[in-house]
Amino acid sequence: MTENLIDSGAETAPVEQPVAGGPEAAAAPRRRAARRTAKLDLVLAAAVDRAREGVLEIAPAEQIGEHAGSYADGDRLVTHRFEAKLAGYAGWQWYSTLARVPRGKEATVCEVGLLPSEGSLLAPEWVPWADRVRPEEVAAAAEAEAAEAAEAAAATEAQDDAEEAPTPDAGEVPAAESQDETAEVGAAVDENAADEAAPASAAADASAGEGQTDAAETNATEDFTQATS
Repeated sequence: MTENLIDSGAETAPVEQPVAGGPEAAAAPRRRAARRTAKLDLVLAAAVDRAREGVLEIAPAEQIGEHAGSYADGDRLVTHRFEAKLAGYAGWQWYSTLARVPRGKEATVCEVGLLPSEGSLLAPEWVPWADRVRPEEVAAAAEAEAAEAAEAAAATEAQDDAEEAPTPDAGEVPAAESQDETAEVGAAVDENAADEAAPASAAADASAGEGQTDAAETNATEDFTQATS
């Protein structure tokens, strides 16, 4: 049949192949490799005791409960879970991840720890501070800030007024001080006058006393003379 096609001179259309890196190759969609689900390794799944030994390295035996199950994390990689008997950790589970080399029969502990399960007691979700503050608290804080600002403004204004007040010159004496000085000078003059008048008054008193004494002596002499004559 091939010979007949050649002899008859029949022409066949050439088949165009896409050029590597050309627009046809770029436009062609790429197929993603389907992710293969890891198969549970039976050797590791059966190594429950080895997994428990791993958990015993971080927790005492009385805090490790019954085996809760196992699941595959990858090829030759299995995680076992045990009930956790810890106060305050209701529903939490210990976990121990095992692995083995290809064609190996010995399980090796890779990682151990504590994880929550579906029914675990967990802390509530964190709420930002702005969402936790109540409206009345915001209003009270705003009022306090306004009061502080008003007090600061009043203090600043009083300080500015004190700085702007004129200061008296050295030659100028306030009226109150002038009156005080005048009163002091008058008191000093009166005191001096009283001191000067005191000796004169004393001298006058002394003279009057001497005159009275002389008169009494004269009267006594006259009475004696009359009595003897």
